[in-house]
Amino acid sequence: MKLWLLLPCVVASVSISKSRRFDKEKVFHVKPDDEKEVNFIKHLDETMKLDFWKPQSAHHITPKSSVYFHTNAEHSETIVDLLNRKGIQYKVIIHNLQEAIDNQFRKQGKYQKGMPRYRQWKEIAMWAYSISIKYPNLASLVTIGNTVEGHPMHVLKIGNPKSGKKAVFLECGIHAREWISPAFCQWFVNEAIHTYGKDKSMTKLLDNLIFHVLPVFNIDGYIFTWTSDRLWRKNRATTPNEHCFGIDLNRNFNASWTDDGFYGDPCFEIYSGTGPESAPETKAVTGHIRDHLSIMKAYISFHAFGQLLMYPHGYTKELVPDHEELNKIAKSALDSLNSLYNTTYKYGPIATTIYKAYGASLDWTYDVGIKYSYVFELRDDGEYGFLLPEHDIEPTCRETMLAVKQITSYLIDLDT
Repeated sequence: MKLWLLLPCVVASVSISKSRRFDKEKVFHVKPDDEKEVNFIKHLDETMKLDFWKPQSAHHITPKSSVYFHTNAEHSETIVDLLNRKGIQYKVIIHNLQEAIDNQFRKQGKYQKGMPRYRQWKEIAMWAYSISIKYPNLASLVTIGNTVEGHPMHVLKIGNPKSGKKAVFLECGIHAREWISPAFCQWFVNEAIHTYGKDKSMTKLLDNLIFHVLPVFNIDGYIFTWTSDRLWRKNRATTPNEHCFGIDLNRNFNASWTDDGFYGDPCFEIYSGTGPESAPETKAVTGHIRDHLSIMKAYISFHAFGQLLMYPHGYTKELVPDHEELNKIAKSALDSLNSLYNTTYKYGPIATTIYKAYGASLDWTYDVGIKYSYVFELRDDGEYGFLLPEHDIEPTCRETMLAVKQITSYLIDLDT
């Protein structure tokens, strides 16, 4: 490991230097009653190019579904007027997007020692390196590849190395703007390291499992959300369209991969690339998984937002052979999660719980033999969306930790 790759200057400021601002831009929540209202929202997208937060494109909108979209300041008042004229029920959940972005952070100097916060990539890289140095008996750092822009991708292996025969992969930050996801991976590692030998359940997990933790999958995109565009989703790859950048890494896996429709348009948020594993970030993760496939028993991906726990498949509505077992574990995990703050989650297969999606990491891992493949959509349920304030990091991570413990403790007693 070359120290110079990891040793950045830690950034003290919690503000974001932005070339793009979102002053007076709005985020709407609409729940279309019927196909007529669905088609009207799609028409708005065609004429005004809406930025969909949930679902990820107009293509996935269905009657009775919750739709969240962001519009620029110029179009916001027009959309309000049109929705009112059509009698479509809506709510403006964010009236000034720039203000909501600024409000993610506590005021500088108000941090309490030990309280979690959102960290830039340089800080996360330094943190990962320091964990491996301070706790060599429980942690090691491996480089699995490099991003489009040349940043090394690191996986932290956490666990008692004498246990060794079963592994769990935790995937965080595949979509750049979902900051609560990398925050959870950092929380998990810190909690595991500091409670080993003190907390019985965590000690048992680390004595029986090795956790492969990828703190940030989409490093280039994550950096871009801090420097240029807070709402960036994809990686930063060039595409066949010189005016549009980025591949959706969660559509780039070889699991019913497709380039039809929106998936094949480089200007769309769900652009799937020129082929499966065409992004170096995807290839790095799949290579690491293949190298450890014989011991990899679970793969857990963390996204935001929506408060969901899902399992395969995303590319078909047909139930997987392990549906009943996966569903039972999901329910048990969410019972644990709910016990702390009474947070409500929904659960089920991806395709029927939200919508069909192709080329996703979770479907690929399940199809190559990792039965216990799950994806969390973390807090919240729409009030803040991708802009979950820092004061919500701790409760989100605490309750999610209970669910992850529940899922992974199930693996300990498996015969293989």
